[in-house]
Amino acid sequence: MKKIFALALALCMVCGLAAASAEGTFRVGVKQDVYGFGYLDETTGEYSGMEVDLGAMIAEELGYDDVEYTTVTAATRGQMLDNDELDCVIATFTIKPERKESWDFSTPYYIDAVTVLIKTDSGITDLSGLKDKVVGVSTGSTSAKALATAMADAGVIDAFDADTFEIATFKSGVSFKEFDDYPAISLALDAGDVDAFCVDKSILANYKTADRSFIADSFSPQEYGVATKKGSELSAKIEELITGWLADGTIDAMIAEWGLE
Repeated sequence: MKKIFALALALCMVCGLAAASAEGTFRVGVKQDVYGFGYLDETTGEYSGMEVDLGAMIAEELGYDDVEYTTVTAATRGQMLDNDELDCVIATFTIKPERKESWDFSTPYYIDAVTVLIKTDSGITDLSGLKDKVVGVSTGSTSAKALATAMADAGVIDAFDADTFEIATFKSGVSFKEFDDYPAISLALDAGDVDAFCVDKSILANYKTADRSFIADSFSPQEYGVATKKGSELSAKIEELITGWLADGTIDAMIAEWGLE
């Protein structure tokens, strides 16, 4: 009887753990204005995109019974992780050495590069055309530093100390204006408040219209990873899922499905 009771108790404990692992809401930070990655349909209130799908897949594999999406920006995503408002961020979050000091990142699931969008009639065609221009960037992004570095490497502007680079004060041959989101930069480009719009090319593709063009140069490869709070128990689990999906072609299929090749 004691053996039967012990076995029954063990089974109850296992079932309890399984149930606990399948409960709760997986909270994912995503973009709302980058079609193909994270986009919010304000009419339906539904998010869509590769990164949204990735969040749902992770939630399912980890046993959560629900997934909740929250819009993040380059300026808010890290803070929301730190404040335990989110379990992970899947929002075109570029992996950088300095960022890895603050948050955990998975192996990259997508690789992009930075470029610049301009009005076609501006006469700007490459990095040299951006000399002494004002470029719109997203608050909290690394795009401004990437562009300034590329311009310095190309000899368009003087070399500078990248370690002390500050967007607000940098005026050495190009200047920057920060905005809270990408639609605001796009509107500023139309209004002539900025001469160019700089960010990852896959994001800029959402704002390319008949009267706008990319410059000829792309630079600073951008590796997107799933970000979790530093030291989170989720980090290793998500890493295992991402590497598995990269190996078996699942992520390549998602990239193709959303037209992100």
